[in-house]
Amino acid sequence: MEGREKQIRNVTLWGAVVNILLTVAKLLAGIFGRSAAMVADGVHSLSDLLSDLVVLVFTHISSKDKDRKHSFGHGKFETMATLIVSVILIVVAYKLMSSGVESIVDIATGETLPEPGYIALIAAVVSIIAKEILYQWTAKVGKRTNSTVVIANAWHHRSDALSSIGSLIGIGGAIILGHEWTMLDPIASCVISIVIAVTAIRIAIPSLAELLEASLPEDIENEIIKTASEVPGVSDIHELKTRRNGISFIIDAHIVVDPSMTIVEAHDIATNVEEALTTKFGKETQMNIHVEPDKASR
Repeated sequence: MEGREKQIRNVTLWGAVVNILLTVAKLLAGIFGRSAAMVADGVHSLSDLLSDLVVLVFTHISSKDKDRKHSFGHGKFETMATLIVSVILIVVAYKLMSSGVESIVDIATGETLPEPGYIALIAAVVSIIAKEILYQWTAKVGKRTNSTVVIANAWHHRSDALSSIGSLIGIGGAIILGHEWTMLDPIASCVISIVIAVTAIRIAIPSLAELLEASLPEDIENEIIKTASEVPGVSDIHELKTRRNGISFIIDAHIVVDPSMTIVEAHDIATNVEEALTTKFGKETQMNIHVEPDKASR
């Protein structure tokens, strides 16, 4: 767990450093480059810092061992963090959409926006490259550590890169094609906001289901039944109840054994089932295996 937490902490801290630098650079580029889109993009990067803070705090809590108040561990803190990051992404998408629509209305009613400078264009390009690199790195760590909150935070990095693409289109269009093309920026922002919102919802739904104690997917439950049934001495498995707890599974099941077995023999079979499931799904798997006599054999 310490190695996992260290990987998450390292990639998140580096992400926070980059977000701080990009926030300052974008705000300055937006102000001196006369680009409202780049100023808004800088504020977006600032929101990424909040996401980084959530990841750092909640993954640290989730890595703690079980205690009297949390007998199943602290895994759901990470799930809660994933949901929080998803909500932040939805807010970002809403802000991008509302800002884009407002700008489209302003332009359509005849308002003229100042022509942005090349410094804003350069800032947009740097932001896209930096945030895409951060996305790739963070997503890789998220998959390696099986962390939904890190994967969600990776998408927060990509949402920043996407918003910078919108800024690049608008700024580049205004510089190269002239004032009449400034509407490209808000239109791109609206399209990008939809992509971000859909991604956020896709991340949020499994996290919400986990917090509501939803069962594991059917294919995983079938794999649990198959693994347990292959243990010598197990004639059947039923009353299977499952749920996710952060990165681990919680499994509750009844196994059926020969009624002529001694308590020790039956207990050994239950232990073998637990070992088989741990090998299959990881050492963090938590189980409660009940032993029942095979009534049909009596």
